[in-house]
Amino acid sequence: MASSLTSKSILGSTKPGSSPDLRRLSSPAVQISIRTQPKKNLQIQATGSSYGTHFRVSTFGESHGGGVGCIIDGCPPRIPLSESDLQFDLDRRRPGQSRITTPRKETDTCRISSGVSEGMTTGTPIHVFVPNTDQRGLDYSEMSVAYRPSHADATYDMKYGVRSVQGGGRSSARETIGRVAPGALAKKILKQFAGTEILAYVSQVHQVVLPEDLVDHENLTLEQIENNIVRCPNPEYAEKMIAAIDAVRTKGNSVGGVVTCIVRNAPRGLGTPVFDKLEAELAKACMSLPATKGFEFGSGFSGTFLTGLEHNDEFYTDENGRIRTKTNRSGGIQGGISNGEIINMRVAFKPTSTIGRKQNTVTRDKQETEMIARGRHDPCVVPRAVPMVEAMVALVLVDQLMAQYAQCHLFPINPELQEPLRTASPVELEQPQNAAAL
Repeated sequence: MASSLTSKSILGSTKPGSSPDLRRLSSPAVQISIRTQPKKNLQIQATGSSYGTHFRVSTFGESHGGGVGCIIDGCPPRIPLSESDLQFDLDRRRPGQSRITTPRKETDTCRISSGVSEGMTTGTPIHVFVPNTDQRGLDYSEMSVAYRPSHADATYDMKYGVRSVQGGGRSSARETIGRVAPGALAKKILKQFAGTEILAYVSQVHQVVLPEDLVDHENLTLEQIENNIVRCPNPEYAEKMIAAIDAVRTKGNSVGGVVTCIVRNAPRGLGTPVFDKLEAELAKACMSLPATKGFEFGSGFSGTFLTGLEHNDEFYTDENGRIRTKTNRSGGIQGGISNGEIINMRVAFKPTSTIGRKQNTVTRDKQETEMIARGRHDPCVVPRAVPMVEAMVALVLVDQLMAQYAQCHLFPINPELQEPLRTASPVELEQPQNAAAL
């Protein structure tokens, strides 16, 4: 650290014109070096609760506190936005939807209190808040004494030395409200700018696995996904998945599963080598969701069983003169950069940790004991995880889109090798009906 040295004379230093007697009494000059420290600019950052560089989202709140929400910073101005735009995906995420989700009753009604004026984003931070209305703190009395196996109770104590017992605090999936709301806005921006669509669905519950060839990713619709309570686009396998969840739900147990997510019409060029590759950002974002245990894209781990000749996606030129690939084992990403093909990924979720069965554990004072967890919990998290995965993918893509525009499209592109980010005609959205200031 740079510093400066100054010298100050004492005793032996006298002013001109001082008394001769005083000069005789003074001792030889003594030099004392004083090291002056430069001013420090102290900056406090909230670690672990924010994602994104250009489109930045910070979440706040806990499961049994006053409420949860987010602050969105960096949103472009003049985007039509109303609370109903966010509410649709929040309703897909909310508890109490069906018998295979947690029975906690929350409307999850959101309120936008800044960053929007007369139905349009202003470019300033957007504050979204959802109150908690159905807390039951007494259901967690056992958790204040003993740790739930495989839950975050113990590790939060290990890290912070204190934790919010009711509902799991920040480790609760209720925190994801602060992701789904901005994710809905991110999806709207991507759709408006480039015609990008993000769709997720349940492809596995426990041992019920939906074969990949039964889903047409080119023509998959939201209506097909939302047609049943488990959010599987194939009706036959949806019934099998619901039966698998019911089988453990009635016994106080839980199961896990897999959510598959696809992205259609993603602009080419998204992703920044080497540390911010697109698949790396997607993996980080999706794996930050509660209960996640695995992430793969494209051929994933199954690609390890193939040879290079079998795995490579050969190029060709389509009827519009665009470079395409005949197959898509790369999952729409090559070299960490989107290539314009459908991006596909799969996120694995573990069985819900909190179950109504007797288990061995230890107390906070390290005594071995047994416990049966109470509270209201999902017997399988994947049906409600679908909009959460979509949201995290959208947040990654809109952040990468803004980064790509700033770095590589600020000046005229090379038309021989690049194409505009706006690969589709802009979608002119009508003014929202409730266009009054929010």
